[in-house]
Amino acid sequence: MRPDSTVPVAHARPGWVLPLAAAGRGAADQVGGKCAGLGELISLGIPVPEGFAVTVHAFRYFLEHNRLREPIASLLREAGAADPARLQAVSARIRDLVEAQPLGDLDAAIRAAYRQLGGGGCALVAVRSSAVAEDQVDASFAGQLDTYLFVRGEEAVLAAVRRCFGSAFTARSLAYRRERGLDLLGADMSVAVQRMVVPRSAGVLFTLDPRTGDRTVVAVEACFGAGESLAQGRVTPDLYLVDKSGPDGSPAVRHRRIETKAVMTVPDPAGGTREVPVPPELRRRACLTDGELLELARWGMRIEQHYGAPVDVEWALEEETGRLYILQARPETVWSRRGPAPPDPRANGGGHPEVGPAARVILRGLGASPGVATGRVRVIRDVAEIPRFRPGEILVTEMTTTEWLPAMRAAAALVTDAGGVTCHAAIVSRELGIPCVVGTGSATRTLVTGQEVTVDAVLGTVYEGRVDGTRRGAPGATGTPAGPAPGAGAPGASAITPVTATRLFMILGNLERLPEVRSLPFDGIGMMRIEFLIAERIGVHPLHLIDQGRADEFVDRLAGGIAELAGAVAPRPVIVRFSDLKTNEYRVLRGGADHEPVEANPMIGWRGAARYVSAEYEAAFRLEVRAVRRVREAGGLRNVHVMIPFARRTREVEAIHRILAEEGLRRGPDFQVWIMTEVPSNFILADRFARLCDGFAIGTNDVVQTNLGVDRDSELLARMGYFDELSPAVLAPIGHLIDAAHRNRIPAMVCGQAPSVYPEFCEYVVRRGADILGLQPDAVARTREIVAAVEQQMLIEGLAGRRSP
Repeated sequence: MRPDSTVPVAHARPGWVLPLAAAGRGAADQVGGKCAGLGELISLGIPVPEGFAVTVHAFRYFLEHNRLREPIASLLREAGAADPARLQAVSARIRDLVEAQPLGDLDAAIRAAYRQLGGGGCALVAVRSSAVAEDQVDASFAGQLDTYLFVRGEEAVLAAVRRCFGSAFTARSLAYRRERGLDLLGADMSVAVQRMVVPRSAGVLFTLDPRTGDRTVVAVEACFGAGESLAQGRVTPDLYLVDKSGPDGSPAVRHRRIETKAVMTVPDPAGGTREVPVPPELRRRACLTDGELLELARWGMRIEQHYGAPVDVEWALEEETGRLYILQARPETVWSRRGPAPPDPRANGGGHPEVGPAARVILRGLGASPGVATGRVRVIRDVAEIPRFRPGEILVTEMTTTEWLPAMRAAAALVTDAGGVTCHAAIVSRELGIPCVVGTGSATRTLVTGQEVTVDAVLGTVYEGRVDGTRRGAPGATGTPAGPAPGAGAPGASAITPVTATRLFMILGNLERLPEVRSLPFDGIGMMRIEFLIAERIGVHPLHLIDQGRADEFVDRLAGGIAELAGAVAPRPVIVRFSDLKTNEYRVLRGGADHEPVEANPMIGWRGAARYVSAEYEAAFRLEVRAVRRVREAGGLRNVHVMIPFARRTREVEAIHRILAEEGLRRGPDFQVWIMTEVPSNFILADRFARLCDGFAIGTNDVVQTNLGVDRDSELLARMGYFDELSPAVLAPIGHLIDAAHRNRIPAMVCGQAPSVYPEFCEYVVRRGADILGLQPDAVARTREIVAAVEQQMLIEGLAGRRSP
């Protein structure tokens, strides 16, 4: 079946019910803006869920059949001109009146059309309002009219149609019409009834950057589940920018901003929708693959080309089929009326041109409606508190819906906890011309009513106090694509370092980086890789130096490098991982070929603990132990501890403890010996290994290698997707090791590539109780913010779980 609808409608009076395929821009006065747009898409061959329109003629028949026009007009006159409370009360009376009326002959027409959608009269559908004034260039009617998702059964569909008719008279739509100078009684309503796409992901697409008007890109926002969570600002969505013409002339992904998606909208078995938590393993995962994103961008560009102007598109990716569907397309309503904003150097990392060194950033989010404003904060968490708002204040809230319009119109700027650049707050702010920063995560907790702040909605930053020279801005005043918050993930980027219970340690070996990373917000060095010192500062195989009587030279240089790092970060701990070079890496050292065998697969060969206790290498290992002892004793750097990598057997660890003791290093409160847990024997015998160490360092790269049987050096397997840190076969043993560590009262540190690269992996191990994360330096600042958000959410969940019903 084609994705469009050619549903024949029986028993309907002509003009009451119309297949969407028969609608188009020329039929907007019959089916409203939304349905007309859907019909136009179908004519282009765009994938649109099949359905039909209950037309404006049907709506007019309904009003006349029930003699509603005069009672509605009388109530509207009673509402007065400017009293929001009275308008709200009158609106409720009108809706009650409308929704209580029978559909008359329209009842049978809608039932017949619904049955022909299939499913034996039980098809799952979306019922969506489509007003004649909706989706115009000068008025989007964003969020003003009703939509009902996951509707099943004839009676439920009929009830939803009546509610959509009633939404022509909601307080929010009446206020919006009044704002736009439209006749309050002249609302003409159509309703779309479409097969419901049960989405894996959904969202919004603009064929320009809605923050800046840049027409060279397609901007896509995405969340898991239905797009309702995104539209209502309940979730901060992923943001993607796609160049319309990449290096080869075809669309190319320019930028991805993957957010933590806390909630999603799904079908409720009882009917309608419900909001549920996103599974932990998905929260930081991208909602779209590059292939899906580029396909979506191409559909958007095709629609833009047809209309000859930028468009705003709703879309969904069906769970069952993996197919993309376009749910709505309408003209973009802000930048289409003006040219794109001139470039602003701030958005390219230049900073605020008028912000001196004393200006302090207290909050970051996503600039959604560009401009700058200074004012007093007013934190409002509930729409009932809106009467407290004063014109010119900075409105701070969790999210907005249409009920917030009175405060938004009077605000100097808007800052929200959640939402993306296509949420209600963002769209309406751009139409109203006020600066807006969304998706801050903590605005309502960080900012305080009465506090003076400066909101820069180009950079997405909020400064403490008044920043000299700023002014209330308007969309188009400044800005180019802002991308991520400035400096996100860069050393020392954030002016505020979140406090976390999970400690963040750095993984470091190259001491040349020490000056640039020592100011990062880290709690210690979780793994000092001495391989860098051996390869670069020594360059000679330790056994070759022993053969030449130069063993002290090895100890001196190694101890010097360890002391350089330990002294720079003291009193924070430094865990020195004993050498974990493989035979092929040792062979390239001077003299190495004389002492190293040739192995077919060095990654799972003679490495780590197996070397230290072997007769062939024990003498060289003792040199590393002596270097550590020299740093601790002669250098007085008691913050130095050690780690044993690739320990396959408990007897290897026991033998290493004997060597350490013989060289003068014994476990105790002052000196810790950690084990790198990265092979299946560590998981199976976790409790036995735990009794032999002071902490588990879970090496994610080797956990993947040994649990999935994937050679870390195999580019072929990596390209084929086998090196998968997010596989359940990887996550399960890591969780098991964390549990075993706690059972034995030792800490668990998760380190390697995964915590630095995959935020969803980071969230998983934090929730499992990892005590420490070992991170690459470039990921420390960014990951601390992720960890803080996860821990905060865990606290909220814990408090919510303790509350009485």
